[in-house]
Amino acid sequence: MATAAQLSSLEIARQTKLLPIGEVAAKLGLAENDIEYYGKWKAKVSLDVCKRLQNAPTGKLILVTAITPTPAGEGKTTTSIGLNDALNRLGHKSVVCLREPSVGPCFGVKGGGTGGGRAQLAPMEEINLHFNGDFHVVTSAHNLLAAMLDNHLHFGNSLNIDERRIVWKRVIDMNDRSLRNVVIGLGGTVNGFPRESGFDITPASEIMATLCFAESLSDLKERLGRIIVAYTYDNKPVTARDLKADGAMTVLMRYGIQPNLVQTLENNPAFVHGGPFANIAHGCNSVTATKLGMRLADFTITEGGFAADLGAEKFLNIKCRKAGLKPDAVVLVATVKALKYHGDVKVHDLAKPDVAAVSRGLDNLAKHVENLQMFGLPVIVSINVFTTDTEPEMQVIRDRCAQIGVPVATSNHFTNGGAGAVELANIVLKTVEAGKAHFKPLYPDDMPLLEKIRTVVQKIYGGKDVIAQDKIVEKLKAFEDAGFRNYPVCMAKTQLSLSADPGLRGRPTGFVVHIRDVKLSTGPGFVVVLLGDIMTMPGLPKVPAAEAMDVDENGNTVGLF
Repeated sequence: MATAAQLSSLEIARQTKLLPIGEVAAKLGLAENDIEYYGKWKAKVSLDVCKRLQNAPTGKLILVTAITPTPAGEGKTTTSIGLNDALNRLGHKSVVCLREPSVGPCFGVKGGGTGGGRAQLAPMEEINLHFNGDFHVVTSAHNLLAAMLDNHLHFGNSLNIDERRIVWKRVIDMNDRSLRNVVIGLGGTVNGFPRESGFDITPASEIMATLCFAESLSDLKERLGRIIVAYTYDNKPVTARDLKADGAMTVLMRYGIQPNLVQTLENNPAFVHGGPFANIAHGCNSVTATKLGMRLADFTITEGGFAADLGAEKFLNIKCRKAGLKPDAVVLVATVKALKYHGDVKVHDLAKPDVAAVSRGLDNLAKHVENLQMFGLPVIVSINVFTTDTEPEMQVIRDRCAQIGVPVATSNHFTNGGAGAVELANIVLKTVEAGKAHFKPLYPDDMPLLEKIRTVVQKIYGGKDVIAQDKIVEKLKAFEDAGFRNYPVCMAKTQLSLSADPGLRGRPTGFVVHIRDVKLSTGPGFVVVLLGDIMTMPGLPKVPAAEAMDVDENGNTVGLF
């Protein structure tokens, strides 16, 4: 058999025999009537199952996160999948819960979002592209609200909306920088009123985050209804409910709220549901899928997008706080190459042995360990192994982990699937059995919003302070006066650094962070804080991944990874 290094992820997936999705559901104790088929290999789980199990005992929850991302990659998703397969190999009932990939990054820099090698989800192509229509319903519901808003303005504006204070844009699931700022309503009176607007990418939509927190259709409708789209001339918020859009939006999203069931290449169950970006939104899969996994399995493996300062911080400060979740352990993923990058090695030299650079880069890993321990959680470091790694480089990692008091495992799940993550699984089991998790959020609900932001910047990023112009301070004060002081803050910043400056590698110190803007997201229930130059609509790179994609003469997709 060819190795994972010799075959593309698509080729490995095509050579793997999948189970009919009904048999995968049966592994979790789900009956035929509990699922709705989307072909042979995919299904949605009925919300009736979630209701039936709402008081069932829950299994252990394991969060997988990573050090600060680098061009070398870290392998957080493959680790989540490999760990899930390993736990099942060891005789435990385990399920992995992940986010849905966005089409924009698939054709941009990232490629696919379903893992890789022998640690991936299937059917890979269908999950990466138009997966069960969920991104479509989010996009449609978001843009329906935008259309009804502009239609209301066209037919008299009885709600007295100040057109200068409209905060609702449109969305599309594509990286398209030219849509960041647009003028709409051109072409005369029949086409509405000309005004400035723009597009965000669908994973940054408040609707996507709302979907990920709603646990029933009634909950979804209530959350959609309270979304603020504009303000009146006398400074009162105008909501989707005011526009009578919440019912129709719920109709569009009726099936999108149901968790999706797929499988790993080792035929183990996986829930893939919801897709908010972690550098803009909160970066976690849906609460519904996570809770369902915990009620059906002994272990639920989930991940927070990007590094521990983004996805994990938001998982712990936002998702766990609002959903009442308490993780039992955290796996922090790193690679030798990524550590060398944080030790200031250039990309083209990362394959060369350099123990000193690994040692320097470990400052980044140590900071993420400290951050996770602030939440009262035990941390396990997982080193995703590559053939270019050397034993001296691995040893310096083991020595540093021993120094800071965290266990470390080496994993080669990309090449060997679940068998390659057994060491990691055994350490996870030992850690969970020790029962040392005492989870607590980083800040209290009633802390002022600006202080919540400052707390994250100083404690998680390691920054000196935040800088906020008077207008930002005034907006935060207005949010508090309107009754939103207890909201957590959702930090939107670059994923490439602990700071808001993508050029600062390793463990930067002494920096200040500029707050560019703050936005109220009443559907999911948090305040979005835009830091530095982060964009809510990404652009394509100079050479997009799309250029390598095609369909061959046999009708097979090529270039998607």
